[in-house]
Amino acid sequence: FILMLSLALGTMITTTSNHWVTAWAGLEINTLAIIPLISKSHHPRAIEAATKYFLTQATASALMLFSSMTNAWSSGQWDITQLTNPPSCLLLTAAIAIKLGLTPFHFWFPEVLQGSSLTTALLLSTAMKFPPTTILLLTSHSLNPTLLSTMAIMSIALGGWMGLNQTQTRKILAFSSISHLGWMTIIITYNPKLTLLTFYLYSLMTTSIFLSMNSTNTLKLSTLMTSWTKAPMLNTTLMLTLLSLAGLPPLTGFLPKWLIIQELTKQEMTTTATIISMLSLLGLFFYLRLTYCSTITLPPNSSNKMKQWSIKKPVNTLTPTL
Repeated sequence: FILMLSLALGTMITTTSNHWVTAWAGLEINTLAIIPLISKSHHPRAIEAATKYFLTQATASALMLFSSMTNAWSSGQWDITQLTNPPSCLLLTAAIAIKLGLTPFHFWFPEVLQGSSLTTALLLSTAMKFPPTTILLLTSHSLNPTLLSTMAIMSIALGGWMGLNQTQTRKILAFSSISHLGWMTIIITYNPKLTLLTFYLYSLMTTSIFLSMNSTNTLKLSTLMTSWTKAPMLNTTLMLTLLSLAGLPPLTGFLPKWLIIQELTKQEMTTTATIISMLSLLGLFFYLRLTYCSTITLPPNSSNKMKQWSIKKPVNTLTPTL
């Protein structure tokens, strides 16, 4: 209860603050509150995940503090919205990218999610992404749009590409998160409200998926194939939510992607819009695979029983000699 209260407090402090130091303090409270939740199971993988999370978040926080100090030194301002020093902008972009798990600072995120329980993974994918996204929103007018767009395209590409080969549901959802963060980042300098809409809808759909998987204790694809026997209705919800997260038209997840592509076209970034649309097909493939696994009623059988009829027995052509 204390840890969850600290998480809520840290998020509130960061989202409501105008001063760099209070925003940094809120992020630190968040980090310190989530670490015991990650390492709760005392499994070596959970301890490893907690250590990786602590080191990356501590590095990002130090970079953010250094960025704000450099900016205060040159401009005399501690206000978050008054970020005018170019080196500070670059440092802050790197710090927030590490915090969020944007490419090329994404390496920690799938590993940490794989070492956590499903409920902690849910918090890491949604609630823990909100404070850094708020800081990104407040400073979006000062940041370099080309750099953000490049990182966003790389994130969408990597999130789709790396998710193809995964069999663990938590890792698939981690790469899905990286891909969706790319969609949010690419539009943040042009239409910040659209970033918030994408984040809210992504959080809603991801929460639904994690809770569905948690109730059937689904950690890998082979378990997902047999989960329909435990809760058929829940699996139907899971199937629809996965398709929504993929961005298929009649479902909710299509709306933010459509609006983002529309906004990019208005900004004369048609090439970028085409690239990210094509890259989202990679994500669609593994979402469809997850959907197929969740609705399958008979798991694929890898035995050779059906092949035996086609294997011809060797005919003995040697005649016995007297």
